[in-house]
Amino acid sequence: MFDPFGWAARSFHQPARGTRDVIHPGWPESTPHVRLADGGRLRLRPLTSRDARDWREQRLLDEPHLRPVEPTAHDGWAAAHTQSAWWNFFSGIREAARQGQVVPLVIELEGRFVGQVTLGTIQHGSVSDCWIGYWVFSAAQGRGVATAACALGTDHAFRRIGLHRVTATYLPDNPASGRVLQANGFREEGYLRSNLHIDGRWRDHHFVAQNIDDHHLSCEERLRRAGRLR
Repeated sequence: MFDPFGWAARSFHQPARGTRDVIHPGWPESTPHVRLADGGRLRLRPLTSRDARDWREQRLLDEPHLRPVEPTAHDGWAAAHTQSAWWNFFSGIREAARQGQVVPLVIELEGRFVGQVTLGTIQHGSVSDCWIGYWVFSAAQGRGVATAACALGTDHAFRRIGLHRVTATYLPDNPASGRVLQANGFREEGYLRSNLHIDGRWRDHHFVAQNIDDHHLSCEERLRRAGRLR
């Protein structure tokens, strides 16, 4: 079988445990599974070429939900989600992952693709941080998927990639994303004016962050104690 990342079986289905890779800690690894409050089984695992169909279909179906909150697709949403556009996206993010700059993860619910978590602009050393972003297919929303996925991604950044700080942004008119981040312990640190070009115009964003030593427990454990995970 063609293995576009050269992962071999050891990594794709293995949860994040054991010794971190020296060059690319936390990649390519899957997170352990968690149980949502309704019993759904969820994990994050590496994005692969086999995800092309689900990625394209779900994002095309969810254009009304995603286009208003994502960077502007200058050639149009449909053009940004063709087969060739997928390969351009995938080859770029694959190379960035190989360089240790990004960790692209699939949200997998009961074994099915339902969205994505990305840890980006990864920096080690005296900076030691990254940003987290996510989207969830509309058919899987309303079950706490985004909150659980954000928890797993944030814990992965801290515990597997070994970072000190994780940041995120959200639009003022997207309070649901703000609640996801707040539930995971992110604190408000600022307000970024004309920060990103979203859906055809420059948009302001709330800026939030957390450091590894802000909380005694992991995001996953805090959600479990709050009754949001089993």
